[in-house]
Amino acid sequence: MHGACALEICMSPSASGSPAPPAVTVADGPRATGRFDRRVVWITGAGSGIGAACAEEFARRGAWVVLSGRRAAPLEAVAAQVRALGQKALVLPLDVVDDEAQKAAVATILEEFGRLDVAVANAGYSVSGRVLDLPAAHWRRQLDVNVHGLLSTARHAVPALRETGGRLVLIGSVAAWTPIASGGAYTASKAAVRMIGDTLSMELHGTGVSCTTIHPGYVHSEIARVDNDGQHHAARKETRPARLLWQAPAAARVMIGAIARRERQFVFTGHGRLGVFLAQYFPRLTYAILAWASRRNMGPVREER
Repeated sequence: MHGACALEICMSPSASGSPAPPAVTVADGPRATGRFDRRVVWITGAGSGIGAACAEEFARRGAWVVLSGRRAAPLEAVAAQVRALGQKALVLPLDVVDDEAQKAAVATILEEFGRLDVAVANAGYSVSGRVLDLPAAHWRRQLDVNVHGLLSTARHAVPALRETGGRLVLIGSVAAWTPIASGGAYTASKAAVRMIGDTLSMELHGTGVSCTTIHPGYVHSEIARVDNDGQHHAARKETRPARLLWQAPAAARVMIGAIARRERQFVFTGHGRLGVFLAQYFPRLTYAILAWASRRNMGPVREER
């Protein structure tokens, strides 16, 4: 939840006397070199999984990192890793469904650093259950976090990104193309992110701000440990196929490469790309495969053509 007063700056070197980030120039250094030296990067959902791995990878590439999420302790642990890599870390705990908290976070970033270069809307979770069986509260929470929370991050970050010719990053999912029984709420939310990302790319054209929407396949994270109410359970086990799971650091490396190149859309893992390819070019076959898998996992699924 939002903790506006719980902010900590972990810096190396110290804040007092450290040089300001370089002024924006026509040359786009990250695109050319993959480096983000003294660029300011804000990541939501930064306490674990992809968010934490991206924070550390950005730090390895020279960035100063702002970490947001609901749980302060994991954020502080990631901040310690960023500091160990010789970069600055600002911890801003918040819940992305709190629009005012996100607005305040951007104001704090600008107050502390004077700029924002990359905003990564990564916070999200998955609600499980059949479409008609899920209560309205679970549908609402799913869309509030994965869609409205992401939009709030973008809405408040883009004005600052315009000043630096920065990068907006939205984290979607291969699930935006691949419906699965008992995953309708999650896949619907990620399909919305996909369309929002494509539309923002059009609307931001010519502003100097790029929008990269990243659609991962299976990546090690804590998503399986969060219940339908958004509560974290450390004892919950991973339910996704282990042989298909990418390690988060490897995912972060390819993601940040795509962000540096300002790609409009980036799909990864191998199985993720295959799933998207099949969904785009062989939709009926893809549906049949997914319906078969659903029947095996949870009983009959009505097929409509």
